[in-house]
Amino acid sequence: MPQVQTIAGPVDADQLGRTLIHEHLCVRAESVLAQFPHLYDPEREHRQAVEAARSVMEHGVRTIADPAVMDLGRDVRLSSRVAEETGLQVVMSTGVYGQHYTFLPHHFQMHDVDYLADALVHDIEEGIQGTSIKAGFLKCAVDEPGINEDVEKVLRAVARAHRRTGAPIMAHSHPATRRGLEIMDVLGEEGVDPSRVQIAHTGDTDDLDYIEELLGRGPYIGMDRYGLDMILPTDRRNATVVELARRGYADRMMLSQDACAVFDWYPPEMVAEMAPNWNMTFIFDSVIPSLSEAGVTEEQVGSMLEEAPRRWLAG
Repeated sequence: MPQVQTIAGPVDADQLGRTLIHEHLCVRAESVLAQFPHLYDPEREHRQAVEAARSVMEHGVRTIADPAVMDLGRDVRLSSRVAEETGLQVVMSTGVYGQHYTFLPHHFQMHDVDYLADALVHDIEEGIQGTSIKAGFLKCAVDEPGINEDVEKVLRAVARAHRRTGAPIMAHSHPATRRGLEIMDVLGEEGVDPSRVQIAHTGDTDDLDYIEELLGRGPYIGMDRYGLDMILPTDRRNATVVELARRGYADRMMLSQDACAVFDWYPPEMVAEMAPNWNMTFIFDSVIPSLSEAGVTEEQVGSMLEEAPRRWLAG
């Protein structure tokens, strides 16, 4: 039986159960945290993360994949405390998000692709941030500005780390500019099996022609930003999922919210005003009932929340 690395160690893939494939226990501006720690309250953040973990477990979720990597304030110790206290299985990641998706720190700019790949492989084979907790997947990002020299370096490093370890790849994308296709181009040049790739945030568009073209390249797709209606309203996201399920793609889609239990980019009151439904249980409270009313079957929902995440993570 293939296994998946979680904070508590490897688990058999069939033990993942209901899985949210794109949620964050913690997203913070790591440079601010490092320089001005007095602005933060670790115990309050821990309580927030525990509350979020327990809320999803009440809906039968056994596992979350957390794609917080460099530039997103990944904190393996906070996540480990939450997993231990709640019993939630957490799959952590390694990679580079990129400040505004466009540049690397000078340290990585001045070293070659394989140096960065070595750093990522260390997280997968040895452990994250000085611990023995190993990453279960890789993360990269291409947003609206596109692929510049630094972004390409990250893509190629992630691809090479994948080929050395077998860890799957999640790629943040900007579907309005069709970045998923460009991501697949670079990963393909590096010899990545497209079935080990997930193009995140594909649900930010209802351009079915683009989505089907992307699916034709072989990756899984994340319909994973439910609650962020300022990007695309829920009814349009639902209509896209319903139609893709009708066309036979339920086994290639994964549902999630990209919600953050701890999030310091904006004041909490601003987040509540901009995205009042952005939380880790929105798909269970509102989305899945609407999808079911529109004809998405229980089996298809199970595929999006259990089978597709298991296949992508375990290979």
